Amino acid sequence: MSASSPADTIARHFLDARRSATGFADYPGTVPATLDDAYAIQAVALSHMHDPVAGWKVGRILPPVSERFGADHLAGPIFASTVFPADDDSRGLVFADGFGAVEAEFLFRIGTPPAPGQTHFTLEEAASHVDAVHIGIEIASSPFQGINQHGPAVTVSDFGNNNGMLIGPAIHDWQNGAYADQRVVTRIDGEEVGVGTASAFANGAIGSVSFLLENLIARGIAIEAGWWVSTGAVTGVHPCRPGQSVETDFGPYGTLRCTIEAQPPR
Repeated sequence: MSASSPADTIARHFLDARRSATGFADYPGTVPATLDDAYAIQAVALSHMHDPVAGWKVGRILPPVSERFGADHLAGPIFASTVFPADDDSRGLVFADGFGAVEAEFLFRIGTPPAPGQTHFTLEEAASHVDAVHIGIEIASSPFQGINQHGPAVTVSDFGNNNGMLIGPAIHDWQNGAYADQRVVTRIDGEEVGVGTASAFANGAIGSVSFLLENLIARGIAIEAGWWVSTGAVTGVHPCRPGQSVETDFGPYGTLRCTIEAQPPR
């Protein structure tokens, strides 16, 4: 792909804005019409990154938009420099002049990559590649202020609107599936902003893992042991801004807290 291609121009604009922590209001080019177009932009941006990938976020695409795009999930990379253990001093970095949000998530870790040649995964097959499940928080942020207003292809084109992940305690008995029915609550500045369960997802959280394995293989991306899968917003996507405090309550699995701060230039 040439340096002057539309995909390269869009990818470089997003990368430059992320590095300078500069927000912008207009999409930097022609909005991708399909998810394939969007993943092509994402691939170009990935080729310019030196930060290792530590995992992938999976977001849901709901009807009727899912019918238009022919998919009910989307994916974006999570980079190692943005992944931290959740503790009492946790912070989430958002682009102050862009879009910022938090999402309560169940995080699945890949223990064993799939064997070469496998391209489709049942839920049971996907689960067999998981060696741990933790509670966590995804920091959803982009320099593009309108990233969540123009559909999933735009979201995909800027790393799936991801800017980090906080990893909380492990769920040691995750194989029994009880975590999926756990009521999860998100609060911002002490006010409840969302409630939900992973069992409300189509095919549950493990369905996000199945989707991601198939998505990455179809895109020619080799899956690595140790990668995390942020499986989707359990309580919703909750906009936030620097200075706010976030609490995600997973009941007996733990409560995570973080303070939102402005992303500095990199």
